[in-house]
Amino acid sequence: MTSIAVFLRLLYHSLNIYAHFTTSVEKSKLLLHKYLTLPVQALPSLIISVIGLIMAGVLMDKYKTWDMFIKTPELFILIPILLNLKGNLEMNLAARFSTSANLGDLDHGPTCRSLVIGNLALLQVQALVAGALAGVAAFVLGLINKPGGNSVTYFESMYMISSSMISAAFSGAILGAFMCGLILLCRKLKVDPDNVACPMASASGDIVTLLLLGGCALVLSNQINTMFSTILFIVMVLILPLFGYMVWKNKHTKELLLVGWVPILIAMVISSLAGVVLERYVAEYKGVALLTPVLIGLAGNLGSIYASRISTSLHGETKENCNLVEWSLLLMNIPIQIFFLIIIWAFQMGELNYNGWFFFAYFTVSMICTWICLKIGKYMTFGFWKMGYDPDNYVIPYLTASIDLIGTILLVLAFSVLTSSGADDMKLHVSRH
Repeated sequence: MTSIAVFLRLLYHSLNIYAHFTTSVEKSKLLLHKYLTLPVQALPSLIISVIGLIMAGVLMDKYKTWDMFIKTPELFILIPILLNLKGNLEMNLAARFSTSANLGDLDHGPTCRSLVIGNLALLQVQALVAGALAGVAAFVLGLINKPGGNSVTYFESMYMISSSMISAAFSGAILGAFMCGLILLCRKLKVDPDNVACPMASASGDIVTLLLLGGCALVLSNQINTMFSTILFIVMVLILPLFGYMVWKNKHTKELLLVGWVPILIAMVISSLAGVVLERYVAEYKGVALLTPVLIGLAGNLGSIYASRISTSLHGETKENCNLVEWSLLLMNIPIQIFFLIIIWAFQMGELNYNGWFFFAYFTVSMICTWICLKIGKYMTFGFWKMGYDPDNYVIPYLTASIDLIGTILLVLAFSVLTSSGADDMKLHVSRH
């Protein structure tokens, strides 16, 4: 009997060990599957975002040769301000909708329709106000930095503001509808929208807004000394209360009408500084207009994915493996930046000297920017949550504006060091003997 008891005890312990091992393996498989979905789902959207950002960079590079951008250099100050403001609005929408999707709020038809209509109306209110603010800020900064600024006319100010508001409103309508449809599709296909929505909002937002801004500026430049821009401004101001009423009557978005404006305004101030730096150095160093959108855009996208995932986990009362996600996103920057550098080298974009020093400097700056952006996204999301604020409405404006300024300054400093040290000549229009 003693031998049988010992045998049974050993069998019992063996089965326990086997069960524990099997459970651990299953948990490891689930964990591996959970975090492999991040690069599998996010990489395609990030690559698409880089293509969009490259197109935005090419457009910016082309715009600096257009007559209206030469005659009105304030438009170059406007670009980063407007792109940042508009990007914040669409990325906030993407973050809010991603959270709603993951919590199951979009699975109920009437609730889904109400959320879509309310958020699209809210986006129009925010876009019109943001467009006006961006136009005024760019115009004022242009006056400060422009010699003989007192000669600037009222018509030029209305030209700037109207161009900004029209491009913001139309891009808001296009991109808002696109983002809502994309997140609903992600939900249907069982893809986590946190991994997809923010990069797509950023990439499509930049290219669409830039195209509309260029088109508006081109059309309105023919009427710059008339009241045409003023009439358009008045029409848009009169439309604003209509969208505001729609938001106010919608129970899902009513409270959002007055929420989140402070981070957007502070982000505008920070982005204004980035705009001044860009306007100052875009004609001095090679490739600044081409590289800046991708550098700051990709870092901002990775940081926004991180912040959006953490926010969703906080709303859903689940736990996010922050270290694993953070390292995954940081490492994902490497192949995407290599992909970008191969493209611009293959097509010889930006009048750049494609040598080892340039690649090393740009790649180093991109990794530093991404690391900073991930840290900002993480600590801001937890910080706002602890203070009782919804991170979906507060984090992204601060995050993207900060990296706009930091990335632009770091890129200019890197090019300055390369040029002054003699490692590589990044100057434009340098006479050679």
